[in-house]
Amino acid sequence: MPKNYAVRLRCPYGDHDAWVTVEKRDETPEQVLQMPWNFACPIHGVQREFPLEVNEKAAISPAFAPAPPGSPGPEPPHEQQWTRPAELSEKKRKPRSSERKSLHVPVVVYGWTKKQGSFHEETTTLQVNDSGALLALNAKVEVGETIFLINKATREEQEIGVVYAEPAVDDRTLAGIAFKSPSPGFWRKTRRNPRIPEKVRVFVKGKDHNGNPFVQSSYTIDVSQDGARLDGLGYLAGVGQTIEVKRRWRGKARFRVVWIGQVGMEQSNQIGICSLEEDKNIWGVKLPEEGRTSKSPTPPKKRRSS
Repeated sequence: MPKNYAVRLRCPYGDHDAWVTVEKRDETPEQVLQMPWNFACPIHGVQREFPLEVNEKAAISPAFAPAPPGSPGPEPPHEQQWTRPAELSEKKRKPRSSERKSLHVPVVVYGWTKKQGSFHEETTTLQVNDSGALLALNAKVEVGETIFLINKATREEQEIGVVYAEPAVDDRTLAGIAFKSPSPGFWRKTRRNPRIPEKVRVFVKGKDHNGNPFVQSSYTIDVSQDGARLDGLGYLAGVGQTIEVKRRWRGKARFRVVWIGQVGMEQSNQIGICSLEEDKNIWGVKLPEEGRTSKSPTPPKKRRSS
């Protein structure tokens, strides 16, 4: 039978502490403790935090009444209650390096974990700030592990560390991730360097999914200062793989594969690549300045013989 719970939530800045009622839940109190809940801080706005305590007493009012700063918090109802470990509660009080916002950004996460080995999955952030994000993963990551994160909109990649990991009720892992250094521009929804349509013949060298070396002819679909989109390589390359792209007399450069088109979709077998040598421009075309969009993008050209 569904139950009503009272959950005690605290703003991560320490300025707000309140009991909030959640109604008609099928989870046990222990499960409710492992779930983040939205609540409104009158100072910092909507937040999402794990409960410090859970009580089976229902209908607590008012739901968002704040406690005075520095006070021990509101009194709980006198029923059986479940409390999070004190060390975690103290950890949650520490101010964050920047305000955390509820923002759903499609990302790709990949790497290697001790429990699972190599993994690659797509997910969406739950909250973000300049220093990292909160997201749910199928992969069983642990605190202290280093993995990689790709913003699907911009294809920008960051090496990240897992700073928080707890099991969620859907058998996934709720993970807090942190950049090596603050990166406020990472969550933007447009590229730092705009793409322009350009068809250029290139030769790609790398290793396929079985570890066998390959050399494949391909064409760019569009290019930018920091990467490109290539056609006909999705069945060979894997996200995170380093490849070499060569354009005959214009030289060669190393790139990392950061995106692969979904099978069955229009972009199937296409890959997105990010430059590992930003000082090299092997495309031989004039690119827009950083942060500006091209008013008149160069239309795709006819196939070249070189």
